[in-house]
Amino acid sequence: MLLSCHTLDLLEAGCDEAGRGCLAGPVFAAAVIFPKDYQNEKLNDSKKLSKTERNALREIIENESLALAVASVSQTEIDKINILNASILAMHRAIEKLKIQPEFLLIDGNRFKRYKDIPHQTVVKGDGKYLSIAGASVLAKTYRDDYMSKIHAEFPDYGWQTNQGYPTKKHYEGLAKCGITPHHRKTFKLN
Repeated sequence: MLLSCHTLDLLEAGCDEAGRGCLAGPVFAAAVIFPKDYQNEKLNDSKKLSKTERNALREIIENESLALAVASVSQTEIDKINILNASILAMHRAIEKLKIQPEFLLIDGNRFKRYKDIPHQTVVKGDGKYLSIAGASVLAKTYRDDYMSKIHAEFPDYGWQTNQGYPTKKHYEGLAKCGITPHHRKTFKLN
C-alpha cells in the first residue's frame, strides 16, 4: 500500500515527469497535493497501470486532490538545456501553477534543483511509494499521451498514438522513411 504522506504536519506536493526517454515531443510533469489522510487502493506508478486504469484514475485525481498542475518543456527547450534540466524545469513549472503553495516537495527520482525556498526530498521509485507522486505520475503520463496522440494525426508515420514518441521499431521505421519532424529532439540519437 502506498503512503499518503511523508511528513505529517507539512502540506506536501508529489512531483513526477513523463517522456524523458522519448525521441519526440515535450517532457511533461505534474504536481499533486492530496488531503493528508487520502487513500486510494488503485493508485500506483503509472507504468504499472493499463491505459484504461490510468485514464480512470486521472479523473479521480482531478476530483479528489486539493490541488494539481501539469506543465511541459518543449523539444526545442530540451535540445537547449538537456533532458535532465528539462525534466526538472517541467516540475518547477507544474509546482508554480499549483493553486495552493506546498510546504514540502516529494520528487520522484534522485535529481532535483531546489524550487524557491520549499524543502524537498527525492525518492527513487517514489511513484510506487507515495500516493502524491503516483498521482503526479498518472497525470504526467496521461496528459503527455493525449498530446502525442493529437500530434500523431499530423505525423502518422511514426506510431506516436501507441509508442508516444519512445524509440520503438515503428518509430525508427518512420524516421527512416520520412526523416525528422519539428517534434523530434535533435540532440537525441535518432537512428
